[in-house]
Amino acid sequence: MTSRVLIAGALGGIAMYIWSTIAHVALPLGQVGFSQMPNEAAVLSAARASNGDKDGLYFFPWVDPKDPQMMQKMDAAMKAHPSGLLLYHPPGHGVTDMAKPMIIEFVKEVLQASLAAFLLSLAGIPSYWRRAGFVAVIGIIASITTNLSYWLWYGFPADYSLAAVFIEFMDYVAAGLAIAWWLGRRPATLPKATPA
Repeated sequence: MTSRVLIAGALGGIAMYIWSTIAHVALPLGQVGFSQMPNEAAVLSAARASNGDKDGLYFFPWVDPKDPQMMQKMDAAMKAHPSGLLLYHPPGHGVTDMAKPMIIEFVKEVLQASLAAFLLSLAGIPSYWRRAGFVAVIGIIASITTNLSYWLWYGFPADYSLAAVFIEFMDYVAAGLAIAWWLGRRPATLPKATPA
């Protein structure tokens, strides 16, 4: 990657981070689809008694994927019992200090924007709005890749999934505006030396 592409990626990452911060802090988008569990104290007590210090992502009801009757057993279990996912962190292992995840998020967004800038630099699109649109299309791909699959296969709430798709798409719109501007600038050229 050239320095122009890297600078475009850095600017795009900053734009992404600003939008993402606005979406999660100033707007309610980051909380869409979340709610407090009824009888939370009893559920937390049961989860701690069952899982103890074992951090992990749990799917329930569980049927061994190697079981030859897995699909039939899963169908019966899901008809008879509640189903879902549980992301479990034992006491003291959750995110309480926001500095580290925010730094990692920023680095991730600079990486995403840098890859988008690299792809855009290969496309050779002359128009500002078409360059911005190119990055926005990358955002559509990125935003639906996992969010819609989680809605479809795991039953994530539709409002949560739509908010997540919108936030991610707008990340790329913001990045695209910055990247398209920077890559559209003409590089400075040195004046030609005149023969003596």
